Amino acid sequence: MRIGLFGIGLEAYWQQFDGLERRLTGYVQVVEDKLREFGAEIVNLGLIDSPQKAFDAGHEFRKQDVDVIFLYVTTYALSSTVLPVVKRAKVPVIILNLSPEAAIDYEWFNQLKDRTRMTGEWLAYCSACPVPEIASVFRRANISFFQVTGTLHDDPQVWGEVRDWIDASRVAHTMEHNRLGLMGNYYGGMLDIYSNLTLHCATFGGHIEIIEVDELSAIRQEITEQQIDERVRHFMEVFDVQSDCSPGELRRSARTSVALDLLVERHNLGSMAYYHKGTGNEVNEDTMSSVILGNSLLTARGIPVAGEYEVKNAQAMKIMDSFGAGGSFTEYYAMDYKDDVVLMGHDGPGHIRIAEGKTKVKPLYVYHGKVGNGLSVEMSVKHGAVTLLSVVEKQDGTIMLLCAEGASEKGPILEIGNTNSRYRFSIGARRFVEEWNNYGPAHHCAVGVGHISSKIKKLGALLNIEVKQVC
Repeated sequence: MRIGLFGIGLEAYWQQFDGLERRLTGYVQVVEDKLREFGAEIVNLGLIDSPQKAFDAGHEFRKQDVDVIFLYVTTYALSSTVLPVVKRAKVPVIILNLSPEAAIDYEWFNQLKDRTRMTGEWLAYCSACPVPEIASVFRRANISFFQVTGTLHDDPQVWGEVRDWIDASRVAHTMEHNRLGLMGNYYGGMLDIYSNLTLHCATFGGHIEIIEVDELSAIRQEITEQQIDERVRHFMEVFDVQSDCSPGELRRSARTSVALDLLVERHNLGSMAYYHKGTGNEVNEDTMSSVILGNSLLTARGIPVAGEYEVKNAQAMKIMDSFGAGGSFTEYYAMDYKDDVVLMGHDGPGHIRIAEGKTKVKPLYVYHGKVGNGLSVEMSVKHGAVTLLSVVEKQDGTIMLLCAEGASEKGPILEIGNTNSRYRFSIGARRFVEEWNNYGPAHHCAVGVGHISSKIKKLGALLNIEVKQVC
């Protein structure tokens, strides 16, 4: 991901006010240094102070393929030195309205006496002045823009916002280049999960690769006993494998896990959604009933896997994971009205990197609502702050992001070999489920650690997607 940066000023000032250009250029360098601290690659074009430089800057940003532009307003500048840059670059723009300090030292300032010097000093603090002009022109030009307002130095709120914008830009870049694999078919009858794949590509970018279950089954046949031995040893290190898990089931899951890794590598996948009964085909049934451990490992290493062919939730999980929050597949399990919490989880893979303690592996003798049996994972999300995210396909043919912040709490869970946690919400369990449901999401969502709704809102702004927060 590349970030474009430029400052603006008025060329006429430089000869009038000694040292002003050098001072403002230094401020732009301060911004670049701060942006680099957040792990971004910066294309800094310095001070743009004339229309010709603006045209050149727009071409350069486009040539450098920047994902987002930070426009640092250092002093008054004409909107004609801004519009050509942003119009040509055609990427989101964030206006940095940052004064060098919290306030001018009025007593010191008024003792300068030299009014030319006083004006030059004032102009170094004049970043707020042209922002209405720039905003007006952007609105009239139908260019979306976002603002960060505060001070250049000693302002944690400013740099927290900037960091969130960079994180959101990075996630947008990730989604733009993500390869989502779809293996198998929908779970019959779950009308809420059926998705418009073209809409997803148009909204998030990326590529969707349709994969046959038969391909995974074929790869399984090529896995060696040595590879299976190594993967079983890995299972024993990563998971808390319960004593009633048979060696045969562990080896069956290990074979599939290695095959899944090879499948992901073959198609260069960054996420996946899957489901397939395998009814009447013993080979495919054997494959699909042994994927849970392997898919949990993939999810933990940044390749989130959603069950039941839930495309929308694979996207939500990828977004959450790209923010560094994890992103585990979940749905309502039950309501606990005594403790005012919602129990949520899901069968199938879990995001074991965000588990509270080591994830248990248990044998299931029936996969409820599905064919076959095998090993499954049981985990709760780390206790503390969490965010829920749902990618919603609206009736008007657009995508919306729905989020909520809550807390994962310690307490009794359903020890049935599935992922499940206890979640508390500030608005209470009853009101949460009603308000969440009112937006019409599918019954699945992604849960991650931390409160990151502010970042999700910024991602929605960059992608021009509506975002709703329940709590």
